[in-house]
Amino acid sequence: MTSSRLLVPVSESFSLRNTVAYVVQQALERARETGSSATIHFVYPLSERLTFDTETKETKTAHTLLDRVAVWAEEDLGDDADAVTIETTMVGTREYLFSPADYADVFVRYARDHDLERAVFDPGFNPLGTTPLLPPLEAEVRRAGLDLTEAPVQRERRSPLLVKRGTVAQFFSLFSVSYFFYLLLAGSVAPFELATGAITASIVAVSLWGVSLTTPVHPIRTTKHLGRFALYVPYLLWQIAKANVEIARVVLHPDLPIDPKMVEFDAAVWSALPVTTLANSITLTPGTLTVDVSRRHFTVHTLTGSSRDDLFDGSLERAVRFVFYGLAAARIPSPIERRKKEEDSS
Repeated sequence: MTSSRLLVPVSESFSLRNTVAYVVQQALERARETGSSATIHFVYPLSERLTFDTETKETKTAHTLLDRVAVWAEEDLGDDADAVTIETTMVGTREYLFSPADYADVFVRYARDHDLERAVFDPGFNPLGTTPLLPPLEAEVRRAGLDLTEAPVQRERRSPLLVKRGTVAQFFSLFSVSYFFYLLLAGSVAPFELATGAITASIVAVSLWGVSLTTPVHPIRTTKHLGRFALYVPYLLWQIAKANVEIARVVLHPDLPIDPKMVEFDAAVWSALPVTTLANSITLTPGTLTVDVSRRHFTVHTLTGSSRDDLFDGSLERAVRFVFYGLAAARIPSPIERRKKEEDSS
């Protein structure tokens, strides 16, 4: 390696410690050869876009990991600390990182902005956690014109299990859902349907016990969610009815006062199920259509100005937060309030 200014993307991995040691050693050797100091930038790519909330679970993870990497680098430098400058930072904090091209663009841009000559990748680098990212990412970085090296350290080979150990609560939850769905389709609670439904639900629960339910089932929490969801359904139906009346008025108006426009906003909901619930609720409400969702970033087509106002007012978003996070989360500012706060702070 002939570069003395290095970019090192980091994520939690079993080979990260050895990668840090390798990079520090290479930088030290280069500094001794040239007689000038070397620089290493350890960067953590955020896979979420920071907007109104700058202290999330992922940012805490990033700070912890970067602090640990800095300590490791200082240990490896020892008495040669003056020969190598260590920098740590988060990148991609104002955009969503989804594909290898997204990550590559952030890394290459950062390298050019800081005059870094080469990127060194940990062979276990995988910020997405499950989907292998490194081979296509390296190809994208090379295509962008940045030199790169993969640290020659051993990577742990692990094959993720498709089937995971389930709990009794997960088994009975899957059985109950399957049994209820069977009786719903049968449209009867006759003894024959009750018996065949129980047999079918048992087979489904035994077969998919460790596949369908990947997270623990908490009976109390699930009961609360279902209770709040029961309150949410009539509220959503009321919103749909009101929107239907408004759209009917617009369609029947002689001037057809529509104002179609695509809008974007970051929703204050987290994890797949709440995001999906909000996206579907927006689509079910006439006048708005969810076009794209990237993590918490929504792209919505709105037909009228009033539908946009209702969307940014955040009533549906608050209701979804109430279902999944409780009453306290419903008090989080609406999208328009968060946007005003961002504008005022900038």
